[in-house]
Amino acid sequence: MTGARTECRRRAMVFSLSWLEENPMETPMKTPARTPVRTRLRRALLGAVVGGGICGVCGAGSATPGAQAPLTEIRVSYQPALYWALPFFVATEKNWWAELGLQPVFSIFPAGVPQMAAAAAKSWDVGGTGSVPAVLGHMRFGIKTIGLTNDESAANALMVSKAAAAQMSANPAAMKGRTILLTSNSTGDYAVQSCLKKYGLSKQDVSIKNMGQAEIISALASGAANLAGLWAPNTYAVQEKAGAAELCSGKDSGAMVPGALVARSEYAERHPEEVAKFLAVYLRAWSWMHANRSDALALMRRFYRQGGVDIPDAWLHQEFASRPTFDLAQQLARMERQRGNANVSDMDAWFGQIAEFMRGTGAIHTVPPSSAYITDAYMKRVDADPRLREFANRTR
Repeated sequence: MTGARTECRRRAMVFSLSWLEENPMETPMKTPARTPVRTRLRRALLGAVVGGGICGVCGAGSATPGAQAPLTEIRVSYQPALYWALPFFVATEKNWWAELGLQPVFSIFPAGVPQMAAAAAKSWDVGGTGSVPAVLGHMRFGIKTIGLTNDESAANALMVSKAAAAQMSANPAAMKGRTILLTSNSTGDYAVQSCLKKYGLSKQDVSIKNMGQAEIISALASGAANLAGLWAPNTYAVQEKAGAAELCSGKDSGAMVPGALVARSEYAERHPEEVAKFLAVYLRAWSWMHANRSDALALMRRFYRQGGVDIPDAWLHQEFASRPTFDLAQQLARMERQRGNANVSDMDAWFGQIAEFMRGTGAIHTVPPSSAYITDAYMKRVDADPRLREFANRTR
């Protein structure tokens, strides 16, 4: 019966990401990974899930004789239609999780802050998020940072409406006294304030209004706002559909904006092998995508559209061109504390700067030592296991 219920749950809980756009999430949506199903079946199952009749749909049939050994469930959290989350989708489509004995159940969040808050209820085990919420997650919930998703310095930007683009581009100081819409305690927030500093301004010189990314896009597109902090692919969407312009990115301001792979401390301590397998799956997806760009772009297009983002292929190419990722060797190099001054790794320095920014905004009261939450133990575990190391670097 337990096996039947597990299979039932795996088969029944298939959700459409478009539902997210129409229903604000007070709690995360969870959906186990599986191969795509027909729209008619998807809708039928969704109705059953919403109505509470999940197992009634599947019935209580017994397991298929000769089936493979049960997979280990791992709960993976992320944000939809983002470049750094693409590996989760690719790995699911390719069934790579099962090759390492894992069955992911995904929790999807609109931004990093609610994602971190959900860790308190143990609603996810591992995942990806922005560097700002990763630090916040450590301070509030003991979240560990176990790797890098990508360098998204160029992907977080201060955007200006079509109507104000010429004025602001010619004289950025004209932002003084204006309102900037942004998602607080996010990498977008970090990039915006780094850009203000570049132009000789500070947070006190402008009016900051906290809003979700979808609301910001609507405000910018409707002309209700002229300045906003967005991250890709939202930055591309407002340029394409509303004629907005990028005034300054995190990269332009000199800020390094990394993305973070994270894990709940309790889970990681109890299940180090599963965490290492999670990392190996994630890294393999990048290895494959960089070696098979055209196929990767096709999957990226599908993934973004499922999340409500439909942009021309030129912007999809821009994602790959402007956002470096890190293979296993590069991950270890960025986390190596012997390489830097006073045993400070590249990641220590990057996240330390972000923590300083967060203290300045009042999000945290003290800057935590990076060694308290950044650990290379699980990445080293991948490197030490010949099978996982080969899997992580595999390009096919």
